Amino acid sequence: MKFFLCSAVSLSFLASAVIAQDRTLTISVYSFGKDAMDEAVFSPFEEVCGCDVVIETGRSVERMAKIEANAADPVIDVAVMSAQDALSLARQDLLSPMEFAKISSHADLYESAQDPLGNQTALGYGFYATSIVYRSDLVQIDSWADLLSDDLKGRVALPNITGTQGPLTLEMISKALGHEGADYAATIDAIGAQADEIVTFYNRSSELAQLMMQEEVIAAPVGRFAWSRFSGADLPFAWAEPAEGQTGGMNVIVMTKDNGNEDLSYQFIDYWLSTKVQTRVAEAGLDSPANSKVIVSDEAAARLTYGADLINSLKMLDPAAIIDNREAWVDRWNEKVVN
Repeated sequence: MKFFLCSAVSLSFLASAVIAQDRTLTISVYSFGKDAMDEAVFSPFEEVCGCDVVIETGRSVERMAKIEANAADPVIDVAVMSAQDALSLARQDLLSPMEFAKISSHADLYESAQDPLGNQTALGYGFYATSIVYRSDLVQIDSWADLLSDDLKGRVALPNITGTQGPLTLEMISKALGHEGADYAATIDAIGAQADEIVTFYNRSSELAQLMMQEEVIAAPVGRFAWSRFSGADLPFAWAEPAEGQTGGMNVIVMTKDNGNEDLSYQFIDYWLSTKVQTRVAEAGLDSPANSKVIVSDEAAARLTYGADLINSLKMLDPAAIIDNREAWVDRWNEKVVN
């Protein structure tokens, strides 16, 4: 009997060890800097949690669609995306409200990142400015309206309306042209009138970077998170400070509803938002920190959207305004720009 009890305890211990080793967290993230992010965040977390981390990559709208398609049986535990895409999922009740008390790093976030959607379903993990990257030896950019100027015809790329940068670019060009209205109708019409002169309407920053390195494009709106693709190049790229200012946004991290992996999800979210990890990511130039306690070198700060003064100056769109108007924008875009 004693032997049996001892064996049962041993088997129970081994089973628990196997379960621990089999723990898997599936995270969906942007593809930008995947290897560097793995080194800075994902692989170190595997050592901390004693689990396996599966990484899926793609655009924000792609992971949103996958979460929607697998609502009944989530295949993604944690995802990062634009604030507007997160709000869209929250409105469909596909995200799990978070218990912020379980996230020790929550209080260290900038106030605007602590509950950006107002329903506890998302946390900001990184801010980004959006401005215009341009070839300073070939052109000077002083206004968002310059993107539609005669001097830049045939040398400009703009983001696709369905991407994160699309609405932000519309907002700033609209301001520059003096257009009014959240439907951006006049601005979309102005872009449509010059659609044949736009090199491409890009979907990914990597696609844009290639075109600019090949000197097919000399000016384009881009998020600061992709600035490292240009700042380290041999060509003289510059970051514009247009008269209308810089726009930008916040990327957020979310947990899917009823994924069955909530404890590990909380552990990962807390890890990513910690001062230590956010500093490591920022110093590597991979993301601009939402953790207000992060202090980086001057060299790193120059590559990032960093510090309260800059973050508070960004002309960010309300995620709800994007969702509520997006269908009308896309319809008009398809009519005036694509066709």
